[in-house]
Amino acid sequence: MTIQYFILYLLAVGVVGVIMLCTDKYKATHEKWRIKERTLHIKEFIGGIFLMLPAMYVIRHKNRKLAYYWISWAALVLWIAGIWAYWNYY
Repeated sequence: MTIQYFILYLLAVGVVGVIMLCTDKYKATHEKWRIKERTLHIKEFIGGIFLMLPAMYVIRHKNRKLAYYWISWAALVLWIAGIWAYWNYY
């Protein structure tokens, strides 16, 4: 996989994740059926964390929930460690 495809993948997954996060925020403020946290975390762990984490703070959603916050930061640390390991291996 070339770096361009990898970046496009991260952007695509991130944009979908941000849309899901914004949708969950809208549903929370309008007392509608919510998106499960597990679903949002899965989107983070498959690469959406790079856009979803900043979006959490911009739209002020899920950033005060400590359990959600720690899992999100763990996803970011794992992604950074994985990218670092890949770059040092190849």
